[in-house]
Amino acid sequence: MTNEISFFTAFIFGLLSFISPCVLPIVPGYISFISGLSAKDMKDQTSSSIKTMLLNSILFVLGFSIVFILMGAGATKIGNLLLDQKDLLATIGGALIIVFGIHMTGLIKINTLNYEKRFHFKDKSYGLFGSFLVGVAFAFGWTPCIGPILATILTIASQQESIYQGIILLSFYSFGLGIPFILTAISLNLFFNFFNKIKKYFHTIEVVGGILLIFVGILIMTNKLTIIASWLTKMFPFLSKLS
Repeated sequence: MTNEISFFTAFIFGLLSFISPCVLPIVPGYISFISGLSAKDMKDQTSSSIKTMLLNSILFVLGFSIVFILMGAGATKIGNLLLDQKDLLATIGGALIIVFGIHMTGLIKINTLNYEKRFHFKDKSYGLFGSFLVGVAFAFGWTPCIGPILATILTIASQQESIYQGIILLSFYSFGLGIPFILTAISLNLFFNFFNKIKKYFHTIEVVGGILLIFVGILIMTNKLTIIASWLTKMFPFLSKLS
């Protein structure tokens, strides 16, 4: 059941990435860019505009998902190659995650982790394939921004037994980040209502996320990550049926 719990954790971390202050505010802008629709057209929510936004959003999500999944496969491959040093790598990886967590809480700011390379295009790449390419660019451009959370998932992926498990792990992370994108395309007005309610809690979200990373980092360092499994099965009994 441990793997299933890791997948569930990856999905939650994907959701956390979506509501992060550097991703959530730009979601409508990206949907407008990849769909070629104005803000007014998106808010009107006609069947035609919804279809356009939905299809382009799916390809956009597919683009960044492939990048993240390849990262997961690579992390697992490297972890397997260095199997004899797994305890040392867990210690180093856990320590780095703790540093990332401290950065997210704001106690110590690391300038490198505040850097984000956004890819801009002079002209929109029309069509679904263009949206796919923008999704790929999104993955690379925002990796520094969501880096602390992504690094945690990649560290867990490096400890998986097979590349397949690493791929599935990052797939769940991508689902957590991508599903809200697609839901936003279906109902942009609902997104704006959600955004107006949550934006005042951005700092709290970062602090809570940072504390969560510190906690996970400690568990990875001490090889106690399975503790999360026992806690989650108590909170969500249906998870016990996955074993």
